[in-house]
Amino acid sequence: MKLVVQVKLLPTPDQAAALKETLHACNEAATWASKVAFEKNVKKNFALRDHTYSEIKARWGLGAQAAQHVIKKACDAYATLTAKLKAGNLGRPDSKRYCRAAEKPIAFRPEGAQPYDDRMLSWQIDQRHISIWTTAGRLKGVTFAVGPEQVATLARYRRGESDLMRRDGMWFLNATCEVPEAELNTDPVDFLGIDLGIVNIATSSDGEIMAGRELNRVRARERKLRAKLQKKNTPSAKRRLKRRRRKESRRAKDINHKIAKHVVAEAERTGRGIALEDLTGIRERVRLRKPQRATHSSWSFAQLGAFIAYKARKVGVPVVYVDPAYTTRTCAECGYIDRANRVNQALFACRSCGFVDHADRNGSRNIRARACELRRRGAQSTAPAPPPRQRGGAGRKRGIIASDVCCASPSL
Repeated sequence: MKLVVQVKLLPTPDQAAALKETLHACNEAATWASKVAFEKNVKKNFALRDHTYSEIKARWGLGAQAAQHVIKKACDAYATLTAKLKAGNLGRPDSKRYCRAAEKPIAFRPEGAQPYDDRMLSWQIDQRHISIWTTAGRLKGVTFAVGPEQVATLARYRRGESDLMRRDGMWFLNATCEVPEAELNTDPVDFLGIDLGIVNIATSSDGEIMAGRELNRVRARERKLRAKLQKKNTPSAKRRLKRRRRKESRRAKDINHKIAKHVVAEAERTGRGIALEDLTGIRERVRLRKPQRATHSSWSFAQLGAFIAYKARKVGVPVVYVDPAYTTRTCAECGYIDRANRVNQALFACRSCGFVDHADRNGSRNIRARACELRRRGAQSTAPAPPPRQRGGAGRKRGIIASDVCCASPSL
């Protein structure tokens, strides 16, 4: 399986200037190649080279490998756009959003990521140095910082391209690693059902509740602070906004990593598989009042599902996806379905047999039962296909809804 290890570069001021100039040149050339591809309707890699390769080398002074990567980047961007348009991710063909995306060439940010292969980039992992191509020549001895676990992964499994990127004034390399997968457990003794939510990020069928109260408080505080600073609109307020951006998403990502690691470790220890809900299409169906929109939009269920899926693949734990329709209204004891069973967000009380439990814990038990039924019937997992890019989503669990995960396990 492919994993990405992010390495922080520590260039000197002169090295940073050369890297910045290189990114600007590559992205300017990619924008020009994209315009040529749009005007001539030539969006295949080798076909577009005939129209752009020589001009890119002569006009921007890029090397042969860099020029080819620039052209491929433009073609890949159009392939991603076509997939999004076809999947309906940008609305209907007559919508304004669809037309804005389809009726003009793709443009690249001046400091957008640029791919590097082994001819343009070499690693001295023991010395924590890299040698990298730039428009100003080859830079040798560029220092990078990385943890000991990531060093071992880079040394053993790094394969293929790495992406050079600049974010918030810092330089990074995203290195692709081919990590071997453990043998898949095709005969789990049971399943660990996981109910995904907003108030409680994840609830397991074992009864463990991983609450999101702290994260939700932080998100509410950040939204209030952003609104206050945006309203003030002074230079100092803008500087504070710039410093705080992505702080909330980093915190959420860290929490999701910890939850996923715990869930997978528990499933591996007990020899069980993991059952998740299929939450695809939830963004298109849900209709919310204005005070709820920010909370639902920041619900990172897709990211958590992706983390669980790839960590499970790494250790050989099977993951199946089930239809979550009515899991919160169905009694885990007698199977009676009624909207009135869900008393409030936290309480479930069956109107038929009188069973009382935490609502999310009851839902996770239903998810586990559906996964066991899928296995008994030998049915395929309902895992969605991998998307071009991961997206978050929000909404209520009604009908067939699913997670934008990047991994799917075979049928059990």
